[in-house]
Amino acid sequence: MNATDRTPADLLRTALAADPARPLVTYYDDATGERVELSVATFANWVAKTANLLQDELSAEPGDRLALLLPAHWQSAVWLLACASTGVVADLHGDPAGADLVVSGPETLDAARACSGERIALSLRPMGARFPQPPEGFTDYAVEVPGQGDRFTPYAPVDPEAPALGLPDANGGSSRSGREELTGSQVVARARADAEARGLTPGSRLLSALPYDSWAGVGAGLLAPLAAGASVVLAPRLGLLDSASLDKRKESERITHTAD
Repeated sequence: MNATDRTPADLLRTALAADPARPLVTYYDDATGERVELSVATFANWVAKTANLLQDELSAEPGDRLALLLPAHWQSAVWLLACASTGVVADLHGDPAGADLVVSGPETLDAARACSGERIALSLRPMGARFPQPPEGFTDYAVEVPGQGDRFTPYAPVDPEAPALGLPDANGGSSRSGREELTGSQVVARARADAEARGLTPGSRLLSALPYDSWAGVGAGLLAPLAAGASVVLAPRLGLLDSASLDKRKESERITHTAD
């Protein structure tokens, strides 16, 4: 943890400098048996490629709004940090009709078509696979992202006091159509406070079954562990496990904290 970090992208850079090999995000889909583990370095590489896609291929600029219509998933976490790296506002489950860009999973494609700007679709299939048939009117993320650069430099420094994250649940802060909006520095401050409240420290392993539909979900599911030098095990379908399987999961993943 670095006291000078002022944006979520700063938190990732600090984690990368401290220990690039340690696990950061582990994802389970208990409906399919999929397990994906990303080290800090691998996660940062995905973020860099996605940020390059945003900036260079999609012509996104600081202050643009991106409606993020994705569930709790390792690729959703990547998009949150890619937006933070470019200065694009990640509007969690925001209105596509009012967004400059939209990123959608397979379940929200119809709603995403309301966006008049660039539309990006994620299959959310195991191993980040492509759609068998690309959705009409959408860029297939899995097709475009592999060819992007492994390092990212924004054209302009990201302003930590500019809007960074839009949330469906309004708990104070600046409002946009009844939604909560946080600046980059506010996201970092809240992530640190959340980490402290949860008792997260470097090396902690937080198991989260929370959806990415509120601060609680993205805080536990990425930002608080990142701020604390900890790691997260995302398992949004954890309810499919019986108690014995859950206990085995906690033991095998060395879980120290839970959020469900």
